[in-house]
Amino acid sequence: MTPQDLVAAQALSSEQKWAHRVEDWDMMLSVGFGYVAEDDGEVVGTAMAWRFGGDAAAIGMVIVAPKVQGRGIGRQLMEVMLADLGDRTVRLNATDVGLPLYRKLGFVEYGAIVQHQGAAFSVPMADLIPDERVRPLGSKDMDTLRSLTLRASGMNRDALLDALVVGTPGIVLTRDHDPVGFSLFRRFGRGYVVGPTIAPDIGGAKALISHWLGSNSGIFCRIDVPEESGLAPWLDSLGLPCVGRVIRMVRGPMPPVDPTATVFTLTTQALG
Repeated sequence: MTPQDLVAAQALSSEQKWAHRVEDWDMMLSVGFGYVAEDDGEVVGTAMAWRFGGDAAAIGMVIVAPKVQGRGIGRQLMEVMLADLGDRTVRLNATDVGLPLYRKLGFVEYGAIVQHQGAAFSVPMADLIPDERVRPLGSKDMDTLRSLTLRASGMNRDALLDALVVGTPGIVLTRDHDPVGFSLFRRFGRGYVVGPTIAPDIGGAKALISHWLGSNSGIFCRIDVPEESGLAPWLDSLGLPCVGRVIRMVRGPMPPVDPTATVFTLTTQALG
């Protein structure tokens, strides 16, 4: 995949009713790599991947045009991608359509992600605990963000995080003046996406998310959360309904994570 393929790739994702803009595809390619499948010079399939350190990776944006489905194109794209990734542990988020193929390729299920979105939401003031504060992200916070991300995901996502923060508003959650979480608010698709959000517990996650939603009422927002995070009922109650669900899958051993730093919202489904 090259930058010259992105307009055609975006057309494929739009055909699937995915919200990604060409700019979103461009950002994802800038921190990863991809392959396209062509039929008589026309792009009819895509797959992308992102390497996280030397032992982990994620795959996303696996799309095959409906008119050529059933010809094994999706499998060819996945096999080429997995060969490039070697022995890394690989994660992806699967739709119901993709589940059979991913299972055949050695992926196993370990949870689900639910997508919430909307613009007509109402958010009360965050209920902060004593000595808890939400403040703007500063340039000196980057080492803390990288450390929290590594602890929460078990993967080195420094390059991705460094790319995400460029021109992106961010906030930090502190307790007793120590940074314990953060959240970004990024332009994406039809509006904005809240994520990633990392916090020590659900209360901290709600404080961070409430900041963004409370200050952006009426603006279209999307939030992707792990189903087990406990945030879905709360988001529903705010007026951000669940509009989709995908299955989390992994091939290889799961990276170790620190339970005191938990990923509550994700960058996008593609980046997991």
